[in-house]
Amino acid sequence: MTTNSSGPPPRRRGRPRKFDPDQAVATAQALFLARGYDALGVADITEALGINPPSFYAAFGSKAGLFARVLERYNRCNALPLDTLLSPARPVEEALAALLEDAANRYAADAANPAAGGCLVLEGQRCNDPTARDAASALNAAAVEAIRAFIAARHPAQAEALTDYVVAVLTGLSTAARAGHGRERLLATAALAERAVRAALTP
Repeated sequence: MTTNSSGPPPRRRGRPRKFDPDQAVATAQALFLARGYDALGVADITEALGINPPSFYAAFGSKAGLFARVLERYNRCNALPLDTLLSPARPVEEALAALLEDAANRYAADAANPAAGGCLVLEGQRCNDPTARDAASALNAAAVEAIRAFIAARHPAQAEALTDYVVAVLTGLSTAARAGHGRERLLATAALAERAVRAALTP
């Protein structure tokens, strides 16, 4: 080991870490899913992102503005892939069974973060902020319509009731995941619902 008699070396000057809005949205998504919209304050968000409030408002406008960005990312990266699951080439009962099973797997909380279960869109519809709630509701309405149209193409008489049932099960799976139900319990619930769907479509 050597010593430097001339004193410590000069500190290097570098550019401060650049704020990355895309990474900030990804971080915020995890926060909203783990804690819920209403419980998460701007101070919590800015602390997690490592920015001050003026920078936050300059980048996102408001908490609801950030949530809208988060929902867009969630819908693109983490939501149920309806286009794939509800392929016209699949029998309706098979597609809906796959939809429910996929939801159970996706909604289950990660073992490392047991609070972060459920569907961000479904849970977002329950928040107190009307702007955020409307943003989540718009995405959910589009998904519900996709399910209804898929069923109606081959089972028009049963489309409304069966869509309502499937959406109720999806909502229940999200709620159960938030309450701590693990993957196995969610999959068991989905399996029961799949049998009800098949029975409803059996002539």
